[in-house]
Amino acid sequence: MSQKIAFQGELGAYGHEACAANYPDYEPLPCPTFTASIEAVRNGDADLGMIAVENSTYGRVADVHSLLPKSGLHIVDESFVRVHINLLARKGASLDDIKTAFGHVVILPQCAGFLREHGITGRVKSDNAKAARDVAEGDDMTIGALASELAADIYGLDVLARNIEDTDNNTTRFLVMAREPDYRRRGEHGMMTSFVFRVRNIPAALYKAMGGFATNGVNMTKLESYMVGGAFTATQFYAEIEGHPDDRNVQLALEELQYFTDLLHVMGVYPAAARRREPAKD
Repeated sequence: MSQKIAFQGELGAYGHEACAANYPDYEPLPCPTFTASIEAVRNGDADLGMIAVENSTYGRVADVHSLLPKSGLHIVDESFVRVHINLLARKGASLDDIKTAFGHVVILPQCAGFLREHGITGRVKSDNAKAARDVAEGDDMTIGALASELAADIYGLDVLARNIEDTDNNTTRFLVMAREPDYRRRGEHGMMTSFVFRVRNIPAALYKAMGGFATNGVNMTKLESYMVGGAFTATQFYAEIEGHPDDRNVQLALEELQYFTDLLHVMGVYPAAARRREPAKD
């Protein structure tokens, strides 16, 4: 029986593209929501889950950081996928024919310039691949879909315009989730550790909690806050650092952090992607 990897969206979605690029031996399992993707891994329907967490143009994917800590799953890998947005349409349609293009709410702002230039109205669809499937199943030559070339291949659509995103470094980061952690690996490009924490209700707790990372030479690459349960007073933080919990400097930093927190949960230890070492583009 082949191993499966779950993703949010339909076949041809960017999550599917990430699965195909990074786990080609796994059977892709489309799921309607991120929650369903996580549940598929949790209940054993899938072995891994490919979960989009942020985009270089759009920012953080809504709700994901609040979903992952409660999932009971562990981050075991990360993947950076260059997102190429393409305008797809029915066979025989031309660019001048297209009046409306459907895509996910995250995709539309990423190609707003192209749509405006060509007088195309962007409309929201729950999933880019679903937009492509709906175009293929309909008969309206004036409607297009904003999706991947993989979606064009799957649903038999023409690619009217390639790479129409407004920025040339448009990238989505995915986290790969599994039921069990794996702390044994050491990545060629280093290791990452992700965790959530909540600081104690004492003055300057966050400032003091962060001090241990600076004094122990641990590079923190991400620190984000989000509310818990809709309460303004219950703020949790999601953080990512370079290093492995077995590294002495990481051990010391986490010990100091724990002193100032009433919650600390390591969500995953995983190899850093090679993409992290690439120089930033202007």
